[in-house]
This record gives sequence, structure tokens and C-alpha cells, in this order.
Amino acid sequence: MPTENLSRRQALTLLAIVVLAWGFTWVVSKLLLQYMTPIWAVAARSVVGTAALLVLGLALRRVVWPVKADIPVILSVGLLHMGAFAALVSLGLQYVPAGRSVVLAYTTPLWVIPAARLFLGEPIGRGRQAGLALGLAGLVVIFNPLAFDWHNADAVFGNGLVLLAALCWAANIVYVRAHRWVTPPFELAFWQALLASVVLAAVAWAAEGRPRVVWSPDLGWLLGYGGVFGIAVAYWAAVNVNRSLPAGVTSIGLLGVPVVGLLCSAAILHEPLSTPLVVGMALIVAGIAAGVLDKGRG
Repeated sequence: MPTENLSRRQALTLLAIVVLAWGFTWVVSKLLLQYMTPIWAVAARSVVGTAALLVLGLALRRVVWPVKADIPVILSVGLLHMGAFAALVSLGLQYVPAGRSVVLAYTTPLWVIPAARLFLGEPIGRGRQAGLALGLAGLVVIFNPLAFDWHNADAVFGNGLVLLAALCWAANIVYVRAHRWVTPPFELAFWQALLASVVLAAVAWAAEGRPRVVWSPDLGWLLGYGGVFGIAVAYWAAVNVNRSLPAGVTSIGLLGVPVVGLLCSAAILHEPLSTPLVVGMALIVAGIAAGVLDKGRG
């Protein structure tokens, strides 16, 4: 399906695939913790995704050697998004339900707004100001500081890790916005995933020792799904969508990821859909939408 020949319907179909693939990946990531330690789990998934990206890239004849100008964006995406974000989320999932985690992780666009203003000089229009206020209100509803058990060190630590992951992703997004592309994004995906795999494996070995794995068919399909669909297919589809649809449409569409993640977590992991979580999610999604739809410059 060549990118330049995508119709709007085809692009929207690919966007739906991305939303479903990434939304269900949160359940997969939670289930992987039954078989592997947190960092080894994301390292193994990253290795599978790297291999799948190589196969897909070769099939599409879109694997190239990076040039010097590509190195900063390879480091940014590989270390901050594919590496730190994935590792911090996996660590946080030990203490936080998958549904709550995906909502907190997708506060990322809220942190991009002030960071883009500070580092890129992008204006914060009224829509983005309203979006930031709604998103922060959603966080307050989810956490509910008055009801949150601050004595539960695991809960505080887990939620903190997921929010730190969101900040890492936000930092990556801000850099990618400023980056001057020489090589197209998909052509660099394999190298970014390869870097993440090497770093994650090294960190896992140092922090968790030798991998202790209980091999089973369930572990096989979890790693296969997480790597092939959660990384390779979703990334390829996302690149095509970004080239075929307006950025605002894509951004609004990706708000479906936390919704799918929350619903899948409730259906498969039997996590409760508490009123504060649903209300908080709605506020965060509304806030991100308000920011995306802002007509201001940038």
C-alpha cells in the first residue's frame, strides 16, 4: 500500500489499527510481567520489534544507513521513547493497573504544550491554555490527593514512574518537532529500535541479572504481539497516517489509545472502571483535544 496512494478511508483505517494495536499493548505489557522481570520484558519485546522492523523495512526496500544528521533523532527516539518510556512504564505496571497507567502515560501532550513554549517558542493560545487546565484537572480527579493513600509507597512510586515516562516521551516529542529531517522517519525506525534494544538489554542485565524466563506459548504470543504489532506494524502504520492525514486529525484519533487501553484492561484484566478514573480520563482526553484543535500558530 504505497503511502502516496492512500485514500482518506485507507488512512483512517490505518489510524484505527494504530489505536487498537497500541491500546491492547498495555494489556500485553501487564501480562508479560507474569513471565519476565520488568526491564527484561521490554528488552525482549524491543528485540522482537527490531527484528520485525528489519523484515518489514527490507520487504518495503526502506532500510538505509543513517547519516550523521540522523544521529540526534535516533538517540532521542531510541533512548527517550522506545527506551526510557517503555522501561519506566513496565516498572510502573508492577504497582499500577494497566488502565490507570495508559491514562497517565497519555498525559504526554499536556507536558508538550508548556515545553514547546519554553524551548521552541510555540505560543500557548486560549485553546491550549484551556486544554492544559482540563488535563491537569483530570490528573487531580484521578489522583484525588485527599483520598490518595500517600502512605502506600508502592502506589506513589508506581504512579510517579508512569508520569516520569510521560515526561520522557514529551521531551522526545519536543526534540522531534525541532529536528530537521534528512532521512524519512520510517527509514530510521529500525536503528532507533536497535539502539533501544541494546540499551534496555544492558540495563536489564545490570539491574535484574540474567533473564529468568518461564517459556510458554502464552509468553510467545505476548512477545510476538508486543513486538510485531505493538512496535513494527503500528509504527509503519503511524508513519503512513502522519503523511496522509492532517496532524490535528491524527492527534485527535490517537486519543482513542487510552480509551481502548482502559476498556481492554477492564475486559481482560478485570480492572475496575472507577468513577474518578473515567471522569479523569474524559477530562484529560478533552484537554488534549482542546490543545490539538487550538488554531494558534505552531
